[in-house]
Amino acid sequence: MTDTDTTATTAGVPSAAVLAAFEGATGFMPVGEGLALYAAAVAAAERTGLPLLEVGSYCGRSTLLLADAARRAGVTALTVDHHRGSEEQQPGWEYHDASLVDPEVGRMDTLPRFRRTLHAAGLEDHVIALVGRSPQVAAVWGSPLGLVFIDGGHTDEHATGDYEGWTPHLAPGGLLVVHDVFPDPADGGQAPYRVYLRALAEGFTEVSVTGSLRVLRRG
Repeated sequence: MTDTDTTATTAGVPSAAVLAAFEGATGFMPVGEGLALYAAAVAAAERTGLPLLEVGSYCGRSTLLLADAARRAGVTALTVDHHRGSEEQQPGWEYHDASLVDPEVGRMDTLPRFRRTLHAAGLEDHVIALVGRSPQVAAVWGSPLGLVFIDGGHTDEHATGDYEGWTPHLAPGGLLVVHDVFPDPADGGQAPYRVYLRALAEGFTEVSVTGSLRVLRRG
């Protein structure tokens, strides 16, 4: 983890129990990136005293970290997801998990797994799950946020919609975290990378880089 701001590293690490729950949860975020996300979440919550918001809950792996950071700082974690899976999680795609398909409706439904993940870790009371499509939820949201974590759909439409919908609610000094930022197209899709570049061009300052995770601060 390379940092240009010590607040991202001195804010602490999750407990062994929370880290074990994170490692055991269904999802894709590596431990190193998870620790960087946790540090950013604690720093943002303690600095602003405002809620932490995640776009893209999936089965709750990263939500566990935001929930524990929120608990520690006395704020609330919010997480937005329609729970029908992103593009690459649909049948026939690389990240499809057939165990997450609702047999009654024949579509992905990650909400039950998400709820079980939080329940098992004892963190349900620190999370508000907003079930819906990110732009629709953002359009009716009216409160400031201390952190916005973008980890939803990876098309330009979805990544840009998440950025444009939620960053206006980010308080001054708040943190924007973008996952799956790959400068080299050979490593992954470019939509999150373009969002990251746009944020820098629009006045955000880079705080840390850990793998594909970028933490930026609103001026």
